[in-house]
Amino acid sequence: MALKGASFTVPFFGGFILFTVVPVILALSKSLYTARSSGLGFGAKTVSFSGLENFARVLHDQKFWGSLWRVSLFAVIVIPLIQFASLTLALLLDSVRRRYAGRLRIAMLVPYMTPGIVATLIWIYLYSPAVGPLTPFFKLFGIGANFYGSGMIWVSVGNLMAWGSIGFNMLIVYGALQAVPRDIFDSARVDGASEWRIAWSIKVPYVRRSLVLVSVLGIIGTLQIFSEPLLFRSMTPETVTKDFTPIMTIYNQAFAVGDFNYAAALSIMLALVVGLVSATFYKLTNRAPT
Repeated sequence: MALKGASFTVPFFGGFILFTVVPVILALSKSLYTARSSGLGFGAKTVSFSGLENFARVLHDQKFWGSLWRVSLFAVIVIPLIQFASLTLALLLDSVRRRYAGRLRIAMLVPYMTPGIVATLIWIYLYSPAVGPLTPFFKLFGIGANFYGSGMIWVSVGNLMAWGSIGFNMLIVYGALQAVPRDIFDSARVDGASEWRIAWSIKVPYVRRSLVLVSVLGIIGTLQIFSEPLLFRSMTPETVTKDFTPIMTIYNQAFAVGDFNYAAALSIMLALVVGLVSATFYKLTNRAPT
């Protein structure tokens, strides 16, 4: 019986091995080689074993580490804001009647269900100073908002990320709230606890693990952000450079420069950094309360 139950995990582990483990092994093996051109660079490239040479080059790549630092600062600001908004909406949703909660859940999930590329294109149109409605709207209040400028580009990207992820995070937290025994709330009310006190002292501690989960997912996704800034680059290449984020740096090395070996080394290094940061955050925040 246990074997039959375990067999349901075969599709997941098969996909995980095929699309995660195998690519990582291939990238690791490719990162140990270097392609060099003969003569003045016009001859055929020869691939030779170089050991850890590419990784040593990564350690001194200021553009890569600069992009990683840039995205890390962005993550430190945007992830807590998204989690706070998700928790607030989940608590509000938990306080309304179930028949209304079902309708609100669907409405809040619509941004998440919209494909990321489509959502980005929509917001690029909304941000456009030529045809978008947001720039004229802010001008009515005397605000000259340039959503593609260097001072606003991260705000634009952050708003897009929040719009697409708050609904999903809210649903995870709301699901955790549904597992809290309702008798606890009734007992707290009998003891004179206000709804704010119930939310802060009972509901929030119960959904702590869910908040940690969505925060870890947010860290992984934010440090690997790619499609949003890549599409923004088509509108403002002077602000969103080819090395704007770590993944864009890797993409540029692989498909513009053509150095797949170095791009593989960058990918492995980024995976290590993301894994280390996510594991550290999970360990620090998932401790049992004392």
